[in-house]
Amino acid sequence: MAISRRTITILVAAGVVVVVGIAIAAVALNARSPEPPGPGTRVLASAQSKATDAASRAAAGSPEYDAAQYLSEQPTAIWLTPEGDPTDVVGERIADLAEEARAQSARLALVVYGLPERDCGGQSAGGLDDDGYAAWTGAIGDALRAAADTSPLVMLEPDSLALAPECGNVSERVSQLASAVDAIASDSTWIYVDGGHSDWLPAGEMAGLIEQIDRASDDGRGIRGFATNVSNFQPTDDEVAYAHDVAARLDGLHAVIDTSRNGAGSNGEWCNPPGRLVGEPGGTIGDDVVDTNLWIKPPGESDGECNGGPAAGRWWPEAAIGLTREVIVGD
Repeated sequence: MAISRRTITILVAAGVVVVVGIAIAAVALNARSPEPPGPGTRVLASAQSKATDAASRAAAGSPEYDAAQYLSEQPTAIWLTPEGDPTDVVGERIADLAEEARAQSARLALVVYGLPERDCGGQSAGGLDDDGYAAWTGAIGDALRAAADTSPLVMLEPDSLALAPECGNVSERVSQLASAVDAIASDSTWIYVDGGHSDWLPAGEMAGLIEQIDRASDDGRGIRGFATNVSNFQPTDDEVAYAHDVAARLDGLHAVIDTSRNGAGSNGEWCNPPGRLVGEPGGTIGDDVVDTNLWIKPPGESDGECNGGPAAGRWWPEAAIGLTREVIVGD
């Protein structure tokens, strides 16, 4: 059967449309799949931080002001808790933070910290029940998808996995965290679950816990990897070695390391240990396993009512002064 010129023209035009459509889809996919963090990554230094608030209330030129002002200028993750950012307002909070991130050409870095029986009733006790947690993380996921252009980084529930064997709730934690991953995951959000630290669980045990989250998640996009040293003080080199040891037991997962307060290493204490210092600025390291380092625990915020500190998460001027004593000398 002969094919007319008109038919050939239509077929060619249709082919062009298909090719263009594929190209557009590829561009859209790339737009939804940003680069993972690496050396040089800059995250938001938010004006909504407790350091910024403390600087605004301190007397100019005082040690309290100098420490708070310095820390307010450092790119640092923002912690979301249901106590401070409940379900009905957390989306608006994330939208505001995303606007700040865009203005600074920075990425949004968040810590999600509100799961049931948080911290096993320890210094940071609290959190939501299962239904409340599902609603809260769902609202967070919706807001992060709306802020996809900021390529968000999410550190999901620090200490939750490493504490689970001690608390006797591994199966519950795996289920809760896997559901949270499914609620938060998107093509533009990079999620890191709890990876403990180098002086806590052996690498094999930690990897086994992380692997359960990766297997249990139903979404298919899953997690980027794990975060180590969050709110702790272990030396960076030790954490890099530990991250490699853990990752070697997992399939393609990566790590980020908290260096916010490890400038003087650890003295073996975890709760407001004296004599500590801020560590390397975020975005200064990275390799084929460790995506980069970040300031995840905000320096100057208390670990809890220990060593003279206020309640967990409260601003503590004395700690801020001590942590920054070597970086603002002469200011």
